[in-house]
Amino acid sequence: MSRADATRARILQAATAEFAAGGIAGARVDRIAAAAEVNKNLIYVYFHSKGGLFDAVFEAHVTRGLHQVPFTPDDLPGYAGRLFDYYREHPEVVRLATWHRLERGDSGDHDPAVAGDAREAKLDALAGTDGPFRPATLLTLVLAIAGAWTPTSISAIPHTPAAAQDAHECRDAVVEAVRRLIQQFPGP
Repeated sequence: MSRADATRARILQAATAEFAAGGIAGARVDRIAAAAEVNKNLIYVYFHSKGGLFDAVFEAHVTRGLHQVPFTPDDLPGYAGRLFDYYREHPEVVRLATWHRLERGDSGDHDPAVAGDAREAKLDALAGTDGPFRPATLLTLVLAIAGAWTPTSISAIPHTPAAAQDAHECRDAVVEAVRRLIQQFPGP
């Protein structure tokens, strides 16, 4: 990794924490620069603006999420369970997606589970589903169930050792809820 790549990576890491905590409006470039141990001007050289930096952070997490939680239309309960796990392991992704929707006014086009072309691919994979829900509705329901206990939910599970059992029970409930949702009709 080149020195420039290492610097860029430190900026993105510091910016991830800052944006997850306060969104675009609440983030401070000075704090990001200090945490990344770089001159503030480098942030503007690499990313042009605070908004450009947010977009780079967001895109990096969307891409990572899409690769780490592959969509499995033939196993929607398993997909929902893996998405639940990913959100538990990476709460910053959920926070970034929430800030993106709130501050960018976006309808979720860059949400890790439903981003752009990835959303279309998911909908195409569900197009053969014979059931009471259109593919877009089915995908929305699966994603909502998987995210029911995310950090931005009023039902969020705290990250404490005592909450581990609750998290396991919630994961089981997510998988079972999606299984019941789709059991009434054949898969794609």
